[in-house]
Amino acid sequence: MSKKNSSNTLNRREFLTRASATGLALPFAGTLLSNAAHAADPAKGGLLKAGLQGGESTNSLDPATFSSQVPYTFGRCWGDTLVEVSATGELTPRLAETVESADGGKKWVFGIRKGVTFHNGKELDVNDVVATLQRHSGEETKSGALGIMRGIESVSADGDNLVVSLADANADLPYLLADYHLIIQPNGGTEAPDAGIGTGPYKVSVNEPGVRHGGEKFADYWDDGRGHADQVEIIVINDSTARTAALQSGQVHMINRVEPKIVDLVKRVPGVTIQNASGRGHYVFIMHCDTDPFSNNDLRLALKYAMNREEMVEKILRGYGSVGNDFPINGSYPLFSDDIEQRAFDPDKAKFHFKKSGHSGPVMLRTSDAAFPGAVDAAQLFQQSCKTAGIELEVKREPADGYWSEVWNKQPFCTSYWGGRPVQDQMYSTAYLSTADWNDTRFLREDFDKMVLAARAELDNDKRKQMYRDMAVLVRDEGGLILPMFNDFIDATGSKVAGYEPDPNGDMMNGFALTKTWLA
Repeated sequence: MSKKNSSNTLNRREFLTRASATGLALPFAGTLLSNAAHAADPAKGGLLKAGLQGGESTNSLDPATFSSQVPYTFGRCWGDTLVEVSATGELTPRLAETVESADGGKKWVFGIRKGVTFHNGKELDVNDVVATLQRHSGEETKSGALGIMRGIESVSADGDNLVVSLADANADLPYLLADYHLIIQPNGGTEAPDAGIGTGPYKVSVNEPGVRHGGEKFADYWDDGRGHADQVEIIVINDSTARTAALQSGQVHMINRVEPKIVDLVKRVPGVTIQNASGRGHYVFIMHCDTDPFSNNDLRLALKYAMNREEMVEKILRGYGSVGNDFPINGSYPLFSDDIEQRAFDPDKAKFHFKKSGHSGPVMLRTSDAAFPGAVDAAQLFQQSCKTAGIELEVKREPADGYWSEVWNKQPFCTSYWGGRPVQDQMYSTAYLSTADWNDTRFLREDFDKMVLAARAELDNDKRKQMYRDMAVLVRDEGGLILPMFNDFIDATGSKVAGYEPDPNGDMMNGFALTKTWLA
C-alpha cells in the first residue's frame, strides 16, 4: 500500500449528531469530510531540537505512565493512536480509518488501517489494538487512561475491525480513544511496554530519562505528512531561564512553558516567535478528600474562599489566561454552563468555614517549579491571601526531579496542572471518577460516578448540558479542587522553525510539534 497523508477531519458537532443515529457508519474519508490543505510544502531533513520542561529521571517509555510534557511529547514522535483531535476540535483518523456506532452508542466499530508497520518490522493488525486497550484497562493497570477505559465492557476483533462494547452508551467514545496514553504497541506492549516501539514517524535512538531523548526517521512510516526532519531530539531543561537561553543561543529550535512574566522580554529576541494558545489547560491546587485534614469539607471551602483568583491571573499569568471557578471546565467546552456563580475571594467566609472545620495549626502545601510556570510564586501569593483569612499556610518547595512521581497524586495538598481534555466526559472520567487512577483529589463519590455514566448515555444535548452543570457544581462545592486559573499554552520557536500552529489542546502543538514542523 502506498503511503498517504490522511488529514481528513470531522467536526465534533456533526460527528455527535450523526453518531446518535444507531448503526450510522462514519467513514473518515469521502463526502462527509473535508480535506485540510497544507499552507506550504514542508522542507525535509536536518535535526530538529526542542528544549522542554517536564522531564524526570524516573520517566519511562511506557505510555501508561506518561504524566508530564517530555514523555508525552516524545511519545508523539514514536507512536500513533487510533484517532486524534485537531486544533479546531475535529476528529482526525490515524490508525483507524473508519468508525461506526450501533446499539444507541453502546457499540463502536473501528476499521483499522492497512499497510502500517511497527518499528520492529511487524505489520499492524487489529489484535495489536485489542491488546493495547486491554492492557490499559486491566485489573492491575496503573494507566493514566484507566478512568476513560472503565466504561468499556469489552474490546474484540471482528475480521480487521476493532469492536468496542460499552456498558452504557457514550457518544464521545471515539474522542476518548485519542488519549495520549493509548499509543498502539505490538501485542499491546504486554511483553515490553517501555520498549518505545510504535508506528510513529521516528524510531527511538536515545532514551536518557531526565536528560534527553532522540529519534531517527522511520523509513517505512505510513504518513508522508509527518516526520519531516531526519532526526528529532528533546533536551530536558526544567529551568525556565536555561530554556530561554538555549533557544536564544540556537541550542534548540523550540521551547515550551515560557513564563508569562518574561514573554515581553522573549518577544524582543531577534528571530524568536511566541506561540500561545488559550484552551482547556488549568493550574490547580489539589487536596485529597480522603486524607485528614482535607477530608473536612469546611476546611476545603475555607481554602477555596481564601484564594484570590483575580490576583493569581494578574500576577502569575500576566493576561495569558482567565479566572477559574473550582471545576475543570470552561467556555472551550461546547456544553459549558456559563450561569454558575463565580466564586470570589472572601476572607470572612474563609474564616467562618475554617473555624467550623475545627482545624488548628498550619496547613502544608507542597509546590515546585515543575508543577506549572510560576507555581512557587503562586503558592506564596496563596499563602498571603490565606493569612488575610487567618489561615496559616506553610509552603514547602519540592525538587523538580521526582515531583510527578513522589509528590503529585501522593501528597495530600500540592500544586499541579491539567492540560484539559477534548470533551467533558474525558476530563471527568480521567480525574474525578472514583475508579480513575489519576483521581488526584481523591474525589470518591458514588453519586458523582452515576452522574458521569448517565451523561455519557444521554444524547439530548440540552439534558446533557444540565447534567454537566450539576456535576460542575458538585465538584466546585464538595470536591478537593482549587482551580484559580485557566492558562494559555505559551511556547516559543526560533527563526528556523516552519509549520508551527498553536493548539489549544496542549503545549508544543499538543505534543506534535516535532512531528509536524520542519526546518526552513
